[in-house]
Amino acid sequence: QVQLVESGGGLVQAGGSLRLSCAASGRALSSKVTGWFRQAPGKEREFVGLISWNADATLYADSVKGRFTIRRDNAKNTVYLQMNSLKPEDTAVYYCAASQMGPLEFNSTREYDYWGQGTQVTISS
Repeated sequence: QVQLVESGGGLVQAGGSLRLSCAASGRALSSKVTGWFRQAPGKEREFVGLISWNADATLYADSVKGRFTIRRDNAKNTVYLQMNSLKPEDTAVYYCAASQMGPLEFNSTREYDYWGQGTQVTISS
């Protein structure tokens, strides 16, 4: 039973933009928070940002603040990650994740119940 599916990754030059999508289904639809994480080769998965179910709250990692924006369209059961001013250090596999009850530690992977398969983002210098 597929819960979260990411799409929109690709290869762009530094300074460019990409928009990732995360389509939810099943129990993931009732999650209170949807987050985005990323994992670069040889590194731990790190928090990127999150959005509440009704979009009244968003939170971003310092490394992406001012460049990335998360929004959602509940009519389409989809959460978006708009990434602007991309840098080579943004290269990673990006994952969306859903927390049914809302994470106590928003940047901990343990707090999220459902995960997508990931989408590769590569930024060339």
